[in-house]
Amino acid sequence: MNKHKAGFISLLGLPNAGKSTLMNALVGERLSIITPKAQTTRHRIIGILSGDGFQLVFSDTPGYLESAHGLHQMMMRYVDSALKDADIVLLLVDVSRPPVKEVDPYRKQIIEAAESLIVLFNKTDLLKPEEREIRLQEWREQFPDQEIMELSAVTGDGKDELMQALLNRIPECPAYYDPDELTDKSERFIAAEIIREKIFLNYRQEVPYSTEVMIERFKDDEGLLRIEAMVYVERESQKGIIIGAGGLGLKTVGTEARKDMEAFWQQKIFLTIRVKVRPNWRNDPRQLRYFGYSDKS
Repeated sequence: MNKHKAGFISLLGLPNAGKSTLMNALVGERLSIITPKAQTTRHRIIGILSGDGFQLVFSDTPGYLESAHGLHQMMMRYVDSALKDADIVLLLVDVSRPPVKEVDPYRKQIIEAAESLIVLFNKTDLLKPEEREIRLQEWREQFPDQEIMELSAVTGDGKDELMQALLNRIPECPAYYDPDELTDKSERFIAAEIIREKIFLNYRQEVPYSTEVMIERFKDDEGLLRIEAMVYVERESQKGIIIGAGGLGLKTVGTEARKDMEAFWQQKIFLTIRVKVRPNWRNDPRQLRYFGYSDKS
């Protein structure tokens, strides 16, 4: 009789390396929000893939950055906890960009701390045929002693090979979660993240980074899911930008978020969004705790 296997796999890397895209592809659900902007992921988000005789528990993490305020410090603590807890660490590298000569301290920390490490050369689909081998060789020289795999999280190339490598490495172990669970995050969290994604996609400069979303009501009312959300910003000027002329900005965010929510929950959504100012919330420990950030993952 084959024994059950289970393990924790943490996805680490610099901002925009493709961690969220890859976890969504591996789990088969859109659990992590994705935008072209750096620092989109703020939490450690668990994605659970259960199959016949195995369970893979993925951790999507914020991209590594230098801490500029309290929120950044919380985000980096999630990264540290994901590194410590992992049976396998997947270090994602954006190979569409040329490597720098210096080995950054973050990469060195991961290589030294990870008990089992696979370096993933992601975004290989963005390499032009004439530069592919040259660029990949440049990156291979950055990781002379590590196992390397190539893939594209967007197209799925290399995903099957990665899955087999993970199943070969994870230990024999009972499942950590119920087989029907997809994530450890609540439905309120997912709804808030969908709204925050739309803010990142529709606004520029500092505004998205100064924004947090809280779900104040989440109720299934006879087949109609009623969701009330509050968008918090740090300044009155940001509130005006989010709302937009004649409320058009907030209406756009609400419409786009509602469509994604209806696709996710497969039911009609009635969504209302308001905006409120909370000055300097990113540097206020009490407010960070209120928004769900803590020292724990």
